[in-house]
Amino acid sequence: MDLSSSAELKAFDATARSGSMSAAARLLGIRQPTISAHIAGLEKRFGVELFVRRGRGVELTTFGHALHEVSNRIYRAEQQAALLLLSARSQYEGHLKISAVGPYNVLPMLAGYRALFPKIRLAVSVGDSRQIVEGILDHRDDVGVLLHAVDDERVYCVPYRRQALIVFAAATHPLARLKDMQLSDLEGQEFVLREQGSQTRSVFEAGLSAAGVRVRSSLEMGSREAVREAVAQGLGLGVVAQTAFLPDSRLTVLPIADMAISTHVHVICLAERQSAPLIAGFLEVVNRLKRGDSAPVGLPVARDPAPRAASEARSGGSLA
Repeated sequence: MDLSSSAELKAFDATARSGSMSAAARLLGIRQPTISAHIAGLEKRFGVELFVRRGRGVELTTFGHALHEVSNRIYRAEQQAALLLLSARSQYEGHLKISAVGPYNVLPMLAGYRALFPKIRLAVSVGDSRQIVEGILDHRDDVGVLLHAVDDERVYCVPYRRQALIVFAAATHPLARLKDMQLSDLEGQEFVLREQGSQTRSVFEAGLSAAGVRVRSSLEMGSREAVREAVAQGLGLGVVAQTAFLPDSRLTVLPIADMAISTHVHVICLAERQSAPLIAGFLEVVNRLKRGDSAPVGLPVARDPAPRAASEARSGGSLA
């Protein structure tokens, strides 16, 4: 029996990963009719149904799911082989894709990585934690920086650092005049919060709930910068990681003595790719930053991340 061609399997795998034939065509850089023809050829030749059409997208059938488990392993193996060959040929020239929840934690990592590997092109995208995990699992991104541990055997997760959350207000807000506060002073206050799915919001709300404090929020904003401006305009209080707070004459940090709420920054990649040269180099930079070490230019990077990081990968909570 003749097996399907590599092009047909790639078309199937790309469609399964992206959820539509048009998205698969963009992913592979070919026309959508070609994707459709490849998938139709597979279905006709082997007498199977791979997808069920749902509006503009597609869903895998039971058989399609089984085939995707195999095709995805083939795709990952090709990616690993390409990375290995690339590192051997070009002495760490290449392209590393990084996704992060914001710039403040990832930028020092990028600076350390660039010092060690100046030839590598870096591309950084910003998204929420769910999008970052999905991007890693779907091979859209190589490394992710997010605010919680990921408990998934497919994911290698390195704890980086805790960062305390602070509450800030417009300088004209009544609470801005207080010199000493407790969490209970936030009872009933209006907040401007990020959208549902924000890890900072989830951790903050959990901390308030544990303290028995209830607040109001009638305004959600889609970015940290938007929250900051809304607070400056007097639309409510805001919450942000201390490391991400930018001093502004219009804003003030509230002196809440008993606030001990924090997020825990983690760096993730696919477990099976943690030793790929470009990713291993990034994880080594992360470990150096954790230890407070400098990373001089040209210093060899270990091929395997520090064992201590692996033992800590599932540790770390959200509340200090």
